[in-house]
Amino acid sequence: MATLLALLIFVASYALIMTEKLNRALVALAGGVLLLMTNVYEWKEAFGFIDWETVALLFSMMLLVSITQKTGIFTYMAIRLAQMVKGRPIPLMAVTATFTAVGSAFLNNVTIVLLLVPVLLTLVERLKLPAFPYLLITIFSSNIGGTATLIGDPPNIMIGQAVEHFTFASFIYHLGPVVLLIFAVVLIIFMLLFRKQLTYDRELAGALMQMNAREHLKVSPLLFQSVSVLVLTITGFMLYPFVHMDITTIAVSGALLLLFLTDKELDVEHVFQEVEWVTLFFFMGLFMLVGGLETVGIIDELARGMVWLSGGDLPITSIVMLWSSGLLSGVVDNIPFVAAMIPVVHELQGYGMMNVDPVWWSLALGACLGGNGTLVGASANVVVAGIAASHRQPISFIKFLLYGIPVLILSLVIASIYVYFRYLQPFYS
Repeated sequence: MATLLALLIFVASYALIMTEKLNRALVALAGGVLLLMTNVYEWKEAFGFIDWETVALLFSMMLLVSITQKTGIFTYMAIRLAQMVKGRPIPLMAVTATFTAVGSAFLNNVTIVLLLVPVLLTLVERLKLPAFPYLLITIFSSNIGGTATLIGDPPNIMIGQAVEHFTFASFIYHLGPVVLLIFAVVLIIFMLLFRKQLTYDRELAGALMQMNAREHLKVSPLLFQSVSVLVLTITGFMLYPFVHMDITTIAVSGALLLLFLTDKELDVEHVFQEVEWVTLFFFMGLFMLVGGLETVGIIDELARGMVWLSGGDLPITSIVMLWSSGLLSGVVDNIPFVAAMIPVVHELQGYGMMNVDPVWWSLALGACLGGNGTLVGASANVVVAGIAASHRQPISFIKFLLYGIPVLILSLVIASIYVYFRYLQPFYS
């Protein structure tokens, strides 16, 4: 009975989120409360399912970005970026996507979209360009780019912690080549797909080129303090493998430091009001919904089903892992899914698989790339949607799905070919 209830509540909640008739955070939290009311789990278990590290990381970065944004630095960057490509929409998309992908690989994709999206929305507004294509390519680029490194995407961090011999260099060496290929293919397709919508306006571009970006920069102690702490925090992210301090602790420390430094200049309560609370509570509700599936064993059964389907064969297991993690991560969020799959991969060695590294790489590729499937498939997606909604540029769940599913399938096809020729071909020769 509990299994049926958990499944029905999960499906009903996702259906309501997709219709977008009610606030998504309200729906997700209501689903979590229904699981409590029906005794699927208790409050203590519910809080345990919420990934508080992810929530704390998002909250801290939102504070940092909110304070830094008051200095006008993001507007300054937006104008300089647009001037660099002379206000041309297609080159702007290419530069934005590349910056997002590279930044997501080395700074964590959630961090990079928090920094970039406010800049991007300011930019497209000034050039009177549709925001949707740029927001879309930003989401896809963040998830694709984040796949390449140990710290790029939360699932990779989890896998890196689970496998002792996986280093920062290991992820780049094994995942970097296929990430570059997928990113290039997706970017080219999107530039061709939206080329008619992204029209070049010479008058607006000319006016933009005449603008003095420095006029929008508020030179004050706040500028020095916020940029210094932000750079210090990002440097901490990059040094994560060496300083042995998790990125959440680094982010929280940076946010607290900046709040202390600016306490006399800014009202802390007002800064807290500018945090994207809807996004944070949506995450909490989503974790509670998936927690219901974990409690009744549905996710574990899916994992066992993958092992049964592959028959313990390493090549088949790798491909099954790639596709199942890719497709399911778009539905249940890749963080809790990977958490459920890590012990399953460890158990594969008990089936006689001595080298399960190809399965680990397949899980990393599937989970990270799978985030592009739906608007709730990855943390970066939800963050971008939240910021866009606060700027009156909402992203429709269904509209995103129309682009997300093809990108996901294309990415998984390319990844399958890569995994086969790099790791699995010797098993068939």
